[in-house]
Amino acid sequence: MPLLILFIIIPIIEIALFIQVGGFIGLWPTLAIVILTAVIGTNMLRRQGVSTLARLQANMSTGESPVDPMVHGAFILVAGVLLLTPGFFTDFIGFALLIPPVRAALIKWGATKLVSRAVFTSTTQNPQQSRPDQNVVDADYTVLDDEDQSGGDSGWTKH
Repeated sequence: MPLLILFIIIPIIEIALFIQVGGFIGLWPTLAIVILTAVIGTNMLRRQGVSTLARLQANMSTGESPVDPMVHGAFILVAGVLLLTPGFFTDFIGFALLIPPVRAALIKWGATKLVSRAVFTSTTQNPQQSRPDQNVVDADYTVLDDEDQSGGDSGWTKH
């Protein structure tokens, strides 16, 4: 439902902004601004995308977690889609997503929301039982060959 509302509200905002800006500066300057923001946004998108890809490859080669560059890359992808969509509102959001501190703040906010909704469960009743050294038995042993066995009467051996 929230997605449906966005698909209805965003075009209404874009149309209203086109009418206001077009009425203020005219048709051709308005169209020129839309085309110019798409060109500038595409250039910025390309540079930041390459930079994020390099960071992702560096993290992978050093064994670091690739999550941060991947999330930044997803935001850059969304920014690219918004910048290629004609309109002032979507361009504003797209340019905002190309600013690294804005992305970092959104990631932090989203992570906080995700953690607050997460449910953690434990499979053990007693945390002391989950320590692996609780089940270790320290003992001495001697390896016996078949020849060393005297064939006792344990019930497990044949006479």
